Amino acid sequence: MKLDKQDWRKLQTTLVALVIVIMGVIALSVLAQNYSNQQKQAMQTQQNLLNSAKQRYQSSGIEKETITEYLPRYQALINKGFVGEERRLEWVSELRTQHQNYKLFSIKYSIGQQTPYKPSFVPNVGGFVLNRSIMTLDLDMLHEEDILQLTEALSKQNDEVFILRDCEITRLNAGGALSKQLIANLHAKCELDWLTLREPALIQVATP
Repeated sequence: MKLDKQDWRKLQTTLVALVIVIMGVIALSVLAQNYSNQQKQAMQTQQNLLNSAKQRYQSSGIEKETITEYLPRYQALINKGFVGEERRLEWVSELRTQHQNYKLFSIKYSIGQQTPYKPSFVPNVGGFVLNRSIMTLDLDMLHEEDILQLTEALSKQNDEVFILRDCEITRLNAGGALSKQLIANLHAKCELDWLTLREPALIQVATP
């Protein structure tokens, strides 16, 4: 069968319409696929948000239990002075009181500047910062028990954390215990580490 020009014109119109329909179908298919992918991504995003919310909710429950369990202990550490600022005036007052109670010889003391401290025996303190102030005690003694009585008394009466890091004792009176006079036989120069924790909130406020 031979097609003339008129038949080709009619067929051409049909072919053009068919091509347009096919292109339309392809375009709709692409749009539908893109829409489906977007919906899948949106659903995945919502699922991730839901999972994150569930984790936060579960974590908040665990944190609440942790806070409830440890808050009294933490508050006790604050009351004792281990967490927060150093209570230097209270410590100096107690030192003078114990010095008078035990009727010790002359005593001199100094407290160094507070600096961050990272000892090997405390590898991790979380978001807190462990600080140390080095205290020096210089005192004359009748015998070695004087320094032991003083440090034990300070440890019992004060709730702060002190670590005796070094103590050098030298003899002043060659006669020692044989002397009948109430004079100093020994001199002690001791260094103590005064440890405190700083809260993260306090650290942020202190930062300019």
